Amino acid sequence: MSLPLPSAEMNPALSGTDLTLGYDGKTVVRDARIDLRAGRVTALIGPNGSGKSTLLRSLARLHTPQAGTITLGDGLEARTLHPKDFARRVTLLTQSRPTPGGVRVKDVVAYGRHPYRGRFGSGDENGAAVVQRALEQTGVAAMAQRPVDELSGGELQRVWLATCLAQDTHVVLLDEPTTFLDLRYQIEILDIVRELADEHDVAIGVVLHDLNQAAAVADEVVLLHSGVVRATGTPAQVLTADLISEVYGLRIDVEVDEHGTVRTSPVGRHTNRRARRLSR
Repeated sequence: MSLPLPSAEMNPALSGTDLTLGYDGKTVVRDARIDLRAGRVTALIGPNGSGKSTLLRSLARLHTPQAGTITLGDGLEARTLHPKDFARRVTLLTQSRPTPGGVRVKDVVAYGRHPYRGRFGSGDENGAAVVQRALEQTGVAAMAQRPVDELSGGELQRVWLATCLAQDTHVVLLDEPTTFLDLRYQIEILDIVRELADEHDVAIGVVLHDLNQAAAVADEVVLLHSGVVRATGTPAQVLTADLISEVYGLRIDVEVDEHGTVRTSPVGRHTNRRARRLSR
């Protein structure tokens, strides 16, 4: 089910059309369509194993489609670009990265400049300014000289995000960027995501497990189930009680406030019992 979008007239910065993806002969995503637009956040949601991360990785050219095409905003097929040319257009924050021992934050963030450098690191005249901007955008400028292996998980996640921003692309892909972070860092990461879209016109594609986070940060939601895109649209259009209860296999209540903000509440076997106890 594809629902009408409020800005469907905008040309996508990155599109996947009729994508079929698989591993070892097993298909995990079938005939998927996704469009990422400048200045908008698109959240990919769905149960574990639904194909969210596989679809995102295919957009980053880390997973070759069995069928379908991935196209950039100027009509070029992604597969035709040299890796460095593609890396100047699209960047991906993966779920986990190895932490280099003894390397300063500033130097790790500078890794993001690799598509712009020639042999021996030459040719990147604007690199230092872009790295500094990325450090400031993510709030890690004050720790620029600290070794990254001394940072907390939340601090390190912001450093890796800064590395992506230093790559200076118009499309940013984020695979579960809030996983394993405490509440403060989750909100900080989502605030940065929103600012990238609103203030820098970046097209964002982000995999999220938390439905309320997706509703809060996204302009558009893509709901996957068993490798199929079940619905695409605004959070209010996609996050309906009937649809997400069916997809997740349990009852999920949905409320929409006067501002249009969607809140989801899973109902477990002990939910009503707990509510009665609290009301006494």
